[in-house]
Amino acid sequence: MTRTVHIEPVTRIEGHAKITLFLGEAGEVSDAQFHVTEFRGFEKFCVGRPFWEMPGITARVCGICPTSHSTASAAAGDAILGVSIPPTAAKLRRLVNWATIIQSHTLSFIHLSGPDLLLGFESDSAKRNLFGLVEAFPEIARKGIRLRQFGQEVVRLVEGRRIHPTWVVPGGVRDPLTVQTRDAILAMIPEYLQIAREFLDLNRRILESHPAEVAAYGNFPSLFLAMLTPEEGLENFGGTLRLIDSRGHIVEDDLPAHRYDEFFEEAQEPWSYMKFPYYRPRGRDGWGGVYRVGPLARLNTAHKAGTPLADEELRRFRAYGEKGGPVTNSFYYHHARLIEILHGLERMAQLLEDPEITSSHVRAHAGVNRQRGVGVAEAPRGTLFHDYEVDQHGLLTRVNLFIATVQNNQAMNRTVLQIAKEHLRADRLDEGLLNRVEHGIRIYDPCLSCATHAAGTLPLEISLVDAGGNLLDRRRR
Repeated sequence: MTRTVHIEPVTRIEGHAKITLFLGEAGEVSDAQFHVTEFRGFEKFCVGRPFWEMPGITARVCGICPTSHSTASAAAGDAILGVSIPPTAAKLRRLVNWATIIQSHTLSFIHLSGPDLLLGFESDSAKRNLFGLVEAFPEIARKGIRLRQFGQEVVRLVEGRRIHPTWVVPGGVRDPLTVQTRDAILAMIPEYLQIAREFLDLNRRILESHPAEVAAYGNFPSLFLAMLTPEEGLENFGGTLRLIDSRGHIVEDDLPAHRYDEFFEEAQEPWSYMKFPYYRPRGRDGWGGVYRVGPLARLNTAHKAGTPLADEELRRFRAYGEKGGPVTNSFYYHHARLIEILHGLERMAQLLEDPEITSSHVRAHAGVNRQRGVGVAEAPRGTLFHDYEVDQHGLLTRVNLFIATVQNNQAMNRTVLQIAKEHLRADRLDEGLLNRVEHGIRIYDPCLSCATHAAGTLPLEISLVDAGGNLLDRRRR
């Protein structure tokens, strides 16, 4: 008799989803599905709007990474204008995007995954949250809150507000950086560099104490997509795209952003609103076309970070891969985030110390010169594409948002299946084991509001149903 286990909704992620586990005759897990139960409407209701408005509109796709959306959106607008933005504008876009990555990665590691990693996967669910973390580890929680606050404060100082800013625009940015703001941010960075290094040490201890999770949480070969600097370092805007395989071999180099849809296909399934992208030349069958994006993919793809402290951490990170190759285990997404926080702080200091950063030339002006524009940026969760088509007046006729979370969808489903096979049986449906399955999703820090965008909330309900539709067990959280 086959059985089905539902975990609904998945908790401590950004958005709403559920997981279904299918059990075979002997109680073993035979399949797993990660359902996204929201619906995204931005691609439709933006049609007819002027493309100039899109950075401000799409910043509202997400309250966690609005700057990454506005940056990718403005880059699509740059392409429609047919302009190269001023160098200072490009540096300022990178600056605020690093700030966004820092605050988002901190939220993921401390606020969302910290309760599992520090309190334990099987700890009391009533205390396995941020409040329980504050009670048990007050200093770690305080520093996590401070580090996230720093990223948000940089966004506020530069862009004018923390959430849904409208400072990044087609052609550049609205206002230059003042000397006072530059100096204020520079003065804050040393404190947060120290916190970032402490968190890296903390996570090394976590990795040592969780060998079973390290071995079984999303450990499989895949492709990896990320943006690089011309020197093959970490980049978040204005770089080139590279796709590598699980051995580190280059599959696609200098991949043209405006041709992304020639390389990646978005499959659909009837049980989820979120699509299932894959690399077209290798197809979807047999997982050959599955690829991952985000911090793990960026560290695997880059030959260096490009800053002193992060370069040293990246060298140590390489040891987690087989024979020094790419790290294929998704549990290391946590550590990759912390390295990117360190790198982001160092890179922000470099940008702020550049004399050109306070130049007043921050915007190029033009009209509609092209009827299609594709913009790309590295968001906290991975490579983000905005693809717009306009008429001769600049009114949008088509919008496609190719979201990082969506690109990790196939990997998330495979990770859930791997964890469930390792830990769950029909006679072991306890809270801790089901939470381990949920953590397989938290590893990727998915933003389902970006991927689908709708509001709502559901109670957590887990049901065990046999093939005849009979309810065998039900648990509520």
